[in-house]
Amino acid sequence: MSALRPDLEIIANHVPEGVRVLDIGCGEGDLMAALRDAKRIDARGVELDAAQVATAMARGLSVMQGDADTDLSDYPDAAFDYAILSQTLQTTRAPDRIVEELLRIAPKAFVSFPNFAYWRVRAGLLFGGRMPVTGALPLNWYETENIHHVTIHDFRTLIRDKGIAVEKAWYLSGNRQRSAAAANLMADQAVFLLGR
Repeated sequence: MSALRPDLEIIANHVPEGVRVLDIGCGEGDLMAALRDAKRIDARGVELDAAQVATAMARGLSVMQGDADTDLSDYPDAAFDYAILSQTLQTTRAPDRIVEELLRIAPKAFVSFPNFAYWRVRAGLLFGGRMPVTGALPLNWYETENIHHVTIHDFRTLIRDKGIAVEKAWYLSGNRQRSAAAANLMADQAVFLLGR
């Protein structure tokens, strides 16, 4: 597959061939195009940004403009095999409801997000007194769409409380995978495969 962002590469490598996928917050459709080209996957996308929707559609992808906070309820139960929410959870108004919607739409869901407990984020706040800018959080506080600052521990607590199973999890610092033992401190982002 072509060069994908590290979290998208993990997702692409673990989605089986020939399944139906809904990619929520799909951007310009990089993951969808890779899945279509390498695994003959029927991929559909939802994206809030109109310019990114247009770019994805120009690539021959089936993407519609929509808002994860309001439009997921329009999809029927089990309409897809996998739902994907990459680097979008922290931008939604109701992340807890979004996770439930993912697993209503599909029996399995991939969720990736930046880890706000990463040591560089902590150090930036402690020593600089400012919201940090990192590889996983590349924008200044006033430019970012992030409204919920989630950590790996926070996410694990949420899914445990909702009775959702973690089928697999990956923790990354840049392109390198980290062990689960110190992930909340050492990983700047996480990818979870969830199921019921």
